[in-house]
Amino acid sequence: MAHIFYQPTSRRRFLQSSLAAVGALSILGIDNVTAKESSKEAHLAFLSDTHISEDVANNYRGFFMTKNLQKIVPQVTHNSPEGVIISGDLARLEGKSGDYANLKKILTPLAKKMPVYMGLGNHDNRKNFLAAFSPFAGEEQPVKDKHVIVVRQGPIRLIILDSLLYINRVAGLLGKAQRLWLQDYLQKSDDTPTLLVVHHTLDDGDGDLLDVDKLYSMIKPQRKVKGIVYGHSHHYHYDVIDGLHLINVPAVGYNFGDEEPVGWVEAHLHKSGGDFILHAIGGSKEKDGKMTSLDWRG
Repeated sequence: MAHIFYQPTSRRRFLQSSLAAVGALSILGIDNVTAKESSKEAHLAFLSDTHISEDVANNYRGFFMTKNLQKIVPQVTHNSPEGVIISGDLARLEGKSGDYANLKKILTPLAKKMPVYMGLGNHDNRKNFLAAFSPFAGEEQPVKDKHVIVVRQGPIRLIILDSLLYINRVAGLLGKAQRLWLQDYLQKSDDTPTLLVVHHTLDDGDGDLLDVDKLYSMIKPQRKVKGIVYGHSHHYHYDVIDGLHLINVPAVGYNFGDEEPVGWVEAHLHKSGGDFILHAIGGSKEKDGKMTSLDWRG
């Protein structure tokens, strides 16, 4: 599910003369994450639901998804976060190889500057995605039939989970193996403030994360888990349950209602909380630039 696509130009030129390019991506991604562990702040960009098609003219509700991401990439670059996380539905509908080729082309200028971590949603195809973006770096976890990545960034730990169940069908599922892994990992890990990242929404509908109740019961007692970042709904919203923050980031590709923004969220994360700033490029821009500050539960 989650991978780091990272191609800094200067280092790549050096490696081309001494190492295979396949090794370059993996080494550079790991180095970037490790170097930032001791900083007091994690500066990240959260995106979701890019819905990129091989057809650059593909559009929905008047939104051209390729153009939207092309507009966001320089915005993110200008703000200089230490990493970018895209929480699934990278591809338009079925995760075709051409979709990922176009996505990779658009993201390459960004990936030259910082690691791009990508998760999978219900419109992605795991096999095609891995073929397009491997090799990848980061702390990949041994979960059967799932791709789970742990990212350490400054004072924060992020665990990017895999909720892909069916391609081009709505519902998602973590599954027993991934839940058991997560429970064990959280029990054994230190008290670093932790955010979970998953694609699917956290309600009880047929198109949501189907085992969300099991997830909640597992993580509520784990006070190190401070919140969950997710997408899927094409909705921008903050909620809290038992002190656990639920952060629903907007879609990049298109909205489902005119009252919703299209864009991305810039985050400044600390040990005690986080500041989240909306960057709206389309849809409703009423909250563009607004900062939402959250305090982590103790």
